[in-house]
Amino acid sequence: MISIETLGDELYTALRDRQVVDPLSTRFPNITIEQAYRIQERMLQRRLQDGERIVGKKIGVTSAAVMNMLGVHQPDFGYLTDAMIVNQGESIDTSTLIQPKAEGEIAFLLKRDLMGPGVGVADVLAATECVMPCFEIVDSRIRDWKIKITDTVADNASCGVFVLGDRAVSPLALDLQTCGMVLEKNGEVVATGAGAAALGSPLNSVAWLANTMGRLGIPLKAGDVILSGALAAMFPAAKGDFFRVSIGGLGECSVRFN
Repeated sequence: MISIETLGDELYTALRDRQVVDPLSTRFPNITIEQAYRIQERMLQRRLQDGERIVGKKIGVTSAAVMNMLGVHQPDFGYLTDAMIVNQGESIDTSTLIQPKAEGEIAFLLKRDLMGPGVGVADVLAATECVMPCFEIVDSRIRDWKIKITDTVADNASCGVFVLGDRAVSPLALDLQTCGMVLEKNGEVVATGAGAAALGSPLNSVAWLANTMGRLGIPLKAGDVILSGALAAMFPAAKGDFFRVSIGGLGECSVRFN
């Protein structure tokens, strides 16, 4: 029998103790996405009880590269808290994560609330203060990243920490669909991509999020940071690694692991 509270607490403990758990989808083959989101909510509740506060949301599994890598073929969402923020130029202590991977993305900062249903691209543009290049460092509490959609949903969409670039640009100043991305690891180009990799456009991703969460009665709020999804594959990160992402018209973001 599936216990929402027990599984949420298990994932919370795995997060705190830097340990992994066996896939929920293997142990509970009949688990539903709705149950997985309730487990995510319980895990988040425990973090908020620790004093963390929500600063935004993330959209996961938006690019074909990541879908194929994970065998997960639909987007999901999770929450960002202030404990996940890494400032540009700071190093990430690998001992604080379990099995991290780096993704290059475009982040949105909202200046007004967005709540679906019925949110379109024009609504997203009107609600956005600025966009920035960013890294999401995803991390799974599920052993060996053996995840299905219910595993990653329950595990807060496999979120670890995130790094925002130090340059903010109006979303009206560039074409978010065609802007190109170059991702480097230790000075070597390991991936290229474009805004279109995220559900056709990062704007589509944010609209999807606003509509999906809106059906649950949850708004995207003014001041929220929204991570709109990876523009290429994700890459394992280990001690000593240095990553840089460059996005046309947006600038750069970098992160080092120590």
